[in-house]
Amino acid sequence: MTSNKKANSTDPLTEPWHIKKVAIVGSGAVGSYYGARLAKAGLEVVFLLRSDYSHVSEHGMKISSVAGDFELPQVNCRRSSREIGVVDLVIIAWKTTSNSQYFDVVSPLVGSQTRILTLQNGLGSAHELSNLFGAWRVYGGLCFVCINRLGPGQISHTASGLIRVGKYLGQERRLTQDERVELDYLVACLSNAEIDCEGVSSLERAQWMKLVWNIPFNGLAISEGGIDTKTLLAMPGMEQRVRRIMREVQQVAASLGHSIEDSFLDSQIEVTRPMDAYRPSSMIDYVEGRAVEVDSIWREPVRRAHEVGVPVPEIETLLQEIETRLSERE
Repeated sequence: MTSNKKANSTDPLTEPWHIKKVAIVGSGAVGSYYGARLAKAGLEVVFLLRSDYSHVSEHGMKISSVAGDFELPQVNCRRSSREIGVVDLVIIAWKTTSNSQYFDVVSPLVGSQTRILTLQNGLGSAHELSNLFGAWRVYGGLCFVCINRLGPGQISHTASGLIRVGKYLGQERRLTQDERVELDYLVACLSNAEIDCEGVSSLERAQWMKLVWNIPFNGLAISEGGIDTKTLLAMPGMEQRVRRIMREVQQVAASLGHSIEDSFLDSQIEVTRPMDAYRPSSMIDYVEGRAVEVDSIWREPVRRAHEVGVPVPEIETLLQEIETRLSERE
């Protein structure tokens, strides 16, 4: 759980919001890729780096991308958020296992007009950020992208790249006109940096749509011992199991008021086939001995299913298998 402290959570000022300076918190594969595109587009982007700081500050970043390779010979990076100072937009791309650090790391970046965009997996992050910094400044982005960090400052982007961005509303309601204008502005800024981006009216629905892929593919890649998506789909009966898990995600979302079409489930299978031997991020964390985002991707969706009384035996079985794999690793 994050701290119950609060920082700069008062209502926004009336002056227009402009994005000139951006901080990337969590400069792994996702943060580095999208941050590099924003820097390439001319924004002042500062990357918060620790283990990769020396290499990146000396050698820059290299992005290998299906959308076009590029390099940043010089990268503006710092070791602490206090060195960065207040920015217009904070992009959070670290794993949700680090969310207990939100207050200490993000607070120095937040001023009276700062907005926060979390690109994290699963459920709960936007709510935690809103409790700390005010719901009015929080956005969520769902990344549909195949991307891996090959080494310090080296990012491989092999497929897709879409971000669906929504305003955190705290409760299901319609966007106000001012909120819609601001969301459109954020989407335009990302799009101008050659980032495939679209705004969504319901962030929560978009989160459940992302879970349609994340829950089965990240989870089964772990439960089967650390395998890629090509190997997974080639296993007898596995595609049928993936579909059963997806159907449960769809049913929970529907009970919460978020309709997800059957065709979307089919599309998530079909877009995975050309990914070839893609290694999902949670599987990489598992095989490399790092913390896995079990709470946000699997436990929280199961908890919400129980709240609305929707049975999810397939997801519960998968969660048990993941927990067993992680316990064997200890």
